[in-house]
Amino acid sequence: MDDDDIFVHLTNNAIQKNNENYDEKHGSKLSLSNLKLYIEMIHGKQAIDKINKEINNVIIQSLKSVQNVIINDRHCFECYGYDILIDESFKPWLLEVNSSPSLSITGETDRIIKTNLINDIFNIVMPKDRGKDGNKFGTNLCKEKKVGYFKVIYDEYAQYEEKNKIKKNKNNNGWK
Repeated sequence: MDDDDIFVHLTNNAIQKNNENYDEKHGSKLSLSNLKLYIEMIHGKQAIDKINKEINNVIIQSLKSVQNVIINDRHCFECYGYDILIDESFKPWLLEVNSSPSLSITGETDRIIKTNLINDIFNIVMPKDRGKDGNKFGTNLCKEKKVGYFKVIYDEYAQYEEKNKIKKNKNNNGWK
């Protein structure tokens, strides 16, 4: 590895666009599905499963660590951008979390990724069945566990209900 090569690890487009090997059409991005496919082809499905599990844990723990300071308003939402480095043993390292990730487009792959992102966000905060139960206002109405490329990785309320269900069953069976 060339320690003097400033482009060797950075995926930031503001840096990469100055590289002589920069691809104007695709930029410096791979879709997550293409990255997963590449890793699976080289290292197998176990590697992808390990990476997914550990990235989900990084995201869950980072959000839990700040949950008391995040504004919880059903009339708005946040989109966070996670920058995660995956080392040679498939361990993910959290580099930073962007509270306002860039939605500017730097190439065709980036356009597809960000268009899908925006569409999926709208389908979550304003689901197609919104208002069918008489509630026509607010966000967080989506009942789906998977929308587009998003999927629920942790449902705190479901965890709470499951824990209380187990306690209730133990109490009903004479356990205290």
